[in-house]
Order: sequence, then C-alpha cells, then structure tokens
Amino acid sequence: MKRQWFSLVVNGEPRKLEAYPIERLLDVLRDGMGLAGTKEGCGEGECGACSVLINGELVNSCLVPIVQANGTDIVTIEGVADGNHLHPVQQAFLTCGGAQCGMCTPGMIVATTYLLKKYSKPTSEQIREGLNGNLCRCTGYMRIFQAVERAVELGK
Repeated sequence: MKRQWFSLVVNGEPRKLEAYPIERLLDVLRDGMGLAGTKEGCGEGECGACSVLINGELVNSCLVPIVQANGTDIVTIEGVADGNHLHPVQQAFLTCGGAQCGMCTPGMIVATTYLLKKYSKPTSEQIREGLNGNLCRCTGYMRIFQAVERAVELGK
C-alpha cells in the first residue's frame, strides 16, 4: 500500500499530509502533526482518551483511519481554547479538580464540549450518559461531573 496525500482542517487550520490510508487518525495527529494532547489509552475505542470532533461529531480517533478523515474538519484538545484563554470547560475542570493525571482529561474536555453543544443545561443523567465513553482512573468521576455543571454556569 502506498502513501497518499490527505487534506484536513485541524483546529481551523487547513493541513495537507502524506500518510498510509489505514494509519490511525490518532497517530497522524500525534506523530504527524505534533498534536500530542490527544492521548492513546486503550487503542481499541473503549476509553475515550483519544476523543476528537470530526465535523462536529465526537469520535475515538484510534478507530478512524486517516482515509476516512480526508476532507473533514477536526477539533482536538489543542483547538478547544480560544488563543491564550481557556475554554470555560477547561477552566471548570481546573476549578473543580476534574483534571488529575491528565491521561483522560483531553478526551473528557472534548466530550464535554460536545455534550454541552447537545444540551445547554444537561441533567445529571445526560452528563453521565454523555461521558460514559470516557474512562477516568483517578477522580472517581464526581469532580468531573461537578466540572461539567460548573462549565454550564460559566457559559460553556
């Protein structure tokens, strides 16, 4: 299989890159583009550490071959903040202690931004369901859920 050229928009910036069509989007983001904020946890789509938005939809980038991402608009954790200003979700995670070791945090924050686009004022059940694809081994989830509620107060 030969390497091919792909075009993407990543965090608002048009990008062209050469890769094997079956390379995982996760690897292309981390190794090819230097966007190391997206983490590899399980590598099987079970933990959500590699969560990104493709055309506004939440996906596990470890399950997406780059050929499927060609021509799409991707948002990673590096694209969540507004320049030097933290996104309200990021600020809420810091304020509430929702970020511990940092392994799951980028995926949790990306998943939370997606959740808050779906529900402007999510219920506790919607928060739990919205983040059920993201695993955390440090916080026990309560601080993360509190961070989501705090982000709602901050205006998402």
